[in-house]
Amino acid sequence: MRMKKIAGPAVGVIGLVLLILWSGGFLDTDRIGPDTALTARVPRTYEGETPPTAQAERTEIVDWYEAVGTVRPRTETRVEAQVTAIIQEINVDPGDSVGKEDVLIVLDDRQLRSRMEQARRQMESARAGVEQAEQGVQAAQASFDRANSQYRRIRSLFEERAVAESELDQAEAEYLRARAGLEEARKGLAAAQATLEQASEAVQEAEIALSYATIQAHEAGVITERMADPGDLAVPGKPLLVMRTGANIRLEALVRESLIGKIRPGLEFPLRIPALGLTITGVVDEVVPSADPQTRTFLVKVSMPEQPGVYPGMFGRLLIPMGTRDAVLVPPQALRRIGQLETVIIRKPEGDGWRTVFVTTGRTNATAVEVLSGLQGGEVVALPQPPSAEPDVEMPAEEGANG
Repeated sequence: MRMKKIAGPAVGVIGLVLLILWSGGFLDTDRIGPDTALTARVPRTYEGETPPTAQAERTEIVDWYEAVGTVRPRTETRVEAQVTAIIQEINVDPGDSVGKEDVLIVLDDRQLRSRMEQARRQMESARAGVEQAEQGVQAAQASFDRANSQYRRIRSLFEERAVAESELDQAEAEYLRARAGLEEARKGLAAAQATLEQASEAVQEAEIALSYATIQAHEAGVITERMADPGDLAVPGKPLLVMRTGANIRLEALVRESLIGKIRPGLEFPLRIPALGLTITGVVDEVVPSADPQTRTFLVKVSMPEQPGVYPGMFGRLLIPMGTRDAVLVPPQALRRIGQLETVIIRKPEGDGWRTVFVTTGRTNATAVEVLSGLQGGEVVALPQPPSAEPDVEMPAEEGANG
């Protein structure tokens, strides 16, 4: 009875173990991982032929810090109204290219035209006032000239004792009144001219305000955002459009504060646009000299050459070198996967056969895979059989992992 009680759980444990091994593919030699082309196979050897090979290379590589960022236009303009008016027309949409002085937005200009006409009428009135004042000066000047001549004549006669003193006093009084009238007329002319100048400036201001009713592009660019519609009220300070001017773009990335000492304007760094699989070189334009107190990062702006398919708003990475270290690299084709396991097939040191080695891999790219453990560098690794090669045979794993 006791043996039966022990045998029951033991059979269950053994069955569970077998189930796990079977589900993992360890009991099925025909079950291979998803990359069937990279399984442990090498071409059959005929008369000294060997499979394609490569050498595991121990070399010095650079560790990179990847600062995430966003592609932005180098110059971005917010188009705003300079007067308060109702929007009548918007002639552009996001994505439209515009040239210099193209009409973007038309505002209701009726009130502005009314102000301009009023200013012009006031200027005409002021001009008439100037003409009247000029005539007054001319009349006062004539009166003054007559009074001055009469005063001089009477004074000369008085000196000869030909006239009485009362006549001299009367002539002098007339002279003084004429001189005061001339000065008053001249002051009136100056005031009228000042009024005309103010009215002229008011007309110029009204004309400028009227010109603001037609909003034009100050230079060529591309409309990136539209934030208003016809019928909306445009007021100064409220953005209506956003446009990218110029052809240059740049990557604005956030760099942690411990690395900011490695970055200075003018230095070159690699940039990566993952969506396009693109890696290019950029030049640091600006390092904003203030860190974000929440993320402890600095904003770094890196100019980049114009590239087809790269648009503002796309995701990018700024690659900053942190240091170098030794690493073992093999071609990606040398790596075989069996389920979750990774292996490479290497030539035995004696050169008389091959063996499978389990490896742990790190970073990878299109040309190389970093091997963290399992290889020391210098080993000869087998590559997959080309499609046109002879039928291949299984390469037995003669020795275990790392062995």
